[in-house]
Amino acid sequence: MNRRMVLAAIPLAFLLTTPLAQADDGHDHGDAPPAASGNGPRRLPDGSVFLPKPAQRQIGVRTLQVEAGELPKATELSGKVVMDPNAGGKVQAIVAGRVTPGPRGLPLPGQVVKKGEILAYVTPEVGGNSRSLAESRLRRLRELSDTVPRKMIEEAEAAVANEQLVAPVSGVIASANVVSGQVLEARETLFEIVNPERMLVEALAFDTAIANDVAAAFIAVGEQKLPLQLLGVARSLRDQALPLTFRGEGSALAMLAVGQPVKVFVQSRGTVSGVRVPAAALMKNPANQTIVWVKTAPERFEPRPVTTEPLDGASVAVTSGLKAGERVAVRAATLINQIR
Repeated sequence: MNRRMVLAAIPLAFLLTTPLAQADDGHDHGDAPPAASGNGPRRLPDGSVFLPKPAQRQIGVRTLQVEAGELPKATELSGKVVMDPNAGGKVQAIVAGRVTPGPRGLPLPGQVVKKGEILAYVTPEVGGNSRSLAESRLRRLRELSDTVPRKMIEEAEAAVANEQLVAPVSGVIASANVVSGQVLEARETLFEIVNPERMLVEALAFDTAIANDVAAAFIAVGEQKLPLQLLGVARSLRDQALPLTFRGEGSALAMLAVGQPVKVFVQSRGTVSGVRVPAAALMKNPANQTIVWVKTAPERFEPRPVTTEPLDGASVAVTSGLKAGERVAVRAATLINQIR
């Protein structure tokens, strides 16, 4: 009987000492992580990305079939937005004095004003008996108006009268550098007024050949390309470069501010062979190479190193790495580039 009990205890001891982790596949092991699905977006061993159709729709992937051709040769120049002197202006005080608000109060940056509108007053700063003496002098000069120069009377009137600071043009207040009660010096600038839809772009060309061969020019405003019209090329160097002045018109200009740096793409009359690709399609790989994602199968994208040249800001010219007819991801390329 004792022998039977010992034999019966051996299988029980074996079961108690066997790890539970050796259970059959498919059983629930409590805290064990679930197996990864093989149908989700993932980076393949060759560097390409597997992206199922549902995931493509979810992140908004869009592709573009590229075409080869002759594209304008362009150069990228550094530039900035400047005020159009015929559509903007500055408001300065002629005399020194203390500022008081105009009928609508002191205007704020971004506020719309009309030409001739009174923005502020400047009261000549005279203290003690100086003002009464100035008023007495004005009265005497007016009594002697037939014998004294008109200029002396005007100077005396300016010494006691409030100066009206009016808007020289209609537009938007670009900057306001004054508060109520502030004491100003003569010729100090209080306000700058610009027309947001009529501003100029100034670019610097270090190569005079570029300045003499301008067929077209553009700047990128968001995802839009804004055409520019060349107004002239300066004949004196600034920072060892020739300034080029362009005019841009349209509602897209309202997104820019005076002094804002921009990239100006100047196209020459020469051409370069390549394919046009939206600038948003360009990415960087871990080796810091410029790449685009080419759709090689319905659910597969391949990273393709490319060589590019500037075109118009919104697009670039790909001179190597792409063939005509290939489809390039032009939307959600950033998300594809992040898949690991």
